[in-house]
Amino acid sequence: MLSKKVVKDIQSLGLKKHREESGLFVAEGPKIVEELLLVAPQQVVAIYATEEWSKGKNYKYIETISSIELEKISGLKTPNEVVAVLEQFESAMPGGTSFTLYLDTLQDPGNFGTIIRIADWFGVKDIVCSKGCADLYNPKVVQSTMASIARVNVYYDEEETWLSEQNEPVYAASLHGRSLAGFDKTSKGILIIGNESKGIRKEFLQMASELITIPKRGEAESLNAAVATGIILSHLLG
Repeated sequence: MLSKKVVKDIQSLGLKKHREESGLFVAEGPKIVEELLLVAPQQVVAIYATEEWSKGKNYKYIETISSIELEKISGLKTPNEVVAVLEQFESAMPGGTSFTLYLDTLQDPGNFGTIIRIADWFGVKDIVCSKGCADLYNPKVVQSTMASIARVNVYYDEEETWLSEQNEPVYAASLHGRSLAGFDKTSKGILIIGNESKGIRKEFLQMASELITIPKRGEAESLNAAVATGIILSHLLG
């Protein structure tokens, strides 16, 4: 049976302040937890799961709990069998020698997590975030990554100096650029993806070697940031 302290501690990880103080975060659901156990078992601090999920598993730190207890510690509307508490990953400043994503004030947690997953799909190992981006360990970000959070290095450029120090070509996703179809495939460079509603700030646009536009045929005003990232990476790196 979970103690009140354990319940309170896990619930507190829904807040950025407590995640930063503890250095921990939460992942929920069989798919993401099982994959994290495969790729980053050293990060796992505790696992709380229903008897159905726990049966036959010999992972360390499993505590079998009731579905009612799971509801108390879950941040999901519909709790899903297992909650894991993990240590946060170490973050390193990328050298800019391979293809890197730079996110400018990307604030939507779902978009952020999906972009991490997309980066993982295309083999992009590093993402750099300007100040104002969503927190990597926000539960919605974690869930959207589907364990790609363990394979992609995310670095926060709080001083916003990283981009100006790089020597690789800088591409900026823009509504007013050269058609994506005109770009050759590459293995090096930096792609800037901007804020969901405001786009890329002027100071970052000025650092770009090229502005990239995804050709539009219909009437939609804009594309979701994660969708745009996937389309551009598919062309440049595919």
